[in-house]
Amino acid sequence: MGTWDVGPFDNDTAADFGGGLDEAAAGEREGIVRGALIRVIDTAVYLEAPESEEAVAAAALVAAQCPGGEPTDPVYGPEESLPDLTGLRDLALQALDRVMAEPSELMDLWAEADGGPWCATIRRLQNVLLPQPPGEQLRLM
Repeated sequence: MGTWDVGPFDNDTAADFGGGLDEAAAGEREGIVRGALIRVIDTAVYLEAPESEEAVAAAALVAAQCPGGEPTDPVYGPEESLPDLTGLRDLALQALDRVMAEPSELMDLWAEADGGPWCATIRRLQNVLLPQPPGEQLRLM
């Protein structure tokens, strides 16, 4: 596993995912992000690390478009524009929940290392993806 930091795009698989989005036709990008999220959500057995890494990157792309979201990695994230992904907010949250639930290879790998900073990154993404209270939605419009 080529991982150099705890960010959503700080590993080879996620960087390749970002590059794949850049190579895809504009009309296919939302489907690629959706597919990465659904693959993880639908995995009831042992969840392999590469699928999890793609799902975390996909969730980060969704979160980046939500209020309070952080921009994606300017080096390893996609460079091409993405469609509005905010409709995938619930799927992104479900995918992150699945990545953090056993059995999950990525979670196991981070547990072997000092996974605290990685877990904090995932929690920040989850917090951004949580539905906004009705009063907050009105103020943001």
